[in-house]
Amino acid sequence: MSDETLAQLVTQIRACTACATHLPLGPRPVLHVSPRARLLIASQAPGTKVHETGISFNDVSGDRLRSWLGMDKTTFYDTERVALVPMGFCYPGRLPKGGDCPPRPECAPLWREKVLSELKNVRLTLLVGSYAQNAILGPGKVSERVEHFRDYLPQYFPLPHPSWRTGAWEKRNPWFTTEVLPALRHEIARAFAT
Repeated sequence: MSDETLAQLVTQIRACTACATHLPLGPRPVLHVSPRARLLIASQAPGTKVHETGISFNDVSGDRLRSWLGMDKTTFYDTERVALVPMGFCYPGRLPKGGDCPPRPECAPLWREKVLSELKNVRLTLLVGSYAQNAILGPGKVSERVEHFRDYLPQYFPLPHPSWRTGAWEKRNPWFTTEVLPALRHEIARAFAT
């Protein structure tokens, strides 16, 4: 796919209103792509700050994720290297007991495969959080998948969602810092290598 054709698809996505009646802040699809990206980050859906700015992971969870990846903002937002394609492109709202609602079910069937089919240079996909993991790998537990990340290589690398709640989880699971993060950074370097 050419840059122009992908840009047309992104324009169509950003104009989408398929689930507008279900979105508390209205539609604002957010994704960042280039046909040359080698790393794909599949996550849940935008939060409120991302909805406001239109920039994926433009919040504290993004800072945590970039820290895990060992990646600065310039590289992270370089679509020539990194594609950011969540399971849902719009902010889905809040759950009654806190946390964001699941990604809207209309989004992925309408758009996700169209985008992914054109990202032919992707060498590694990070599955960030349960929604991305369950959609790609089927039902399972995030902690188990992250601990056994090698089972999913070389195509996928499962990660927890980088929300503030993950701080306590990291302390309970020191293997994440000592084993998973070094391997994650190695696999990202391998994906970026020529």
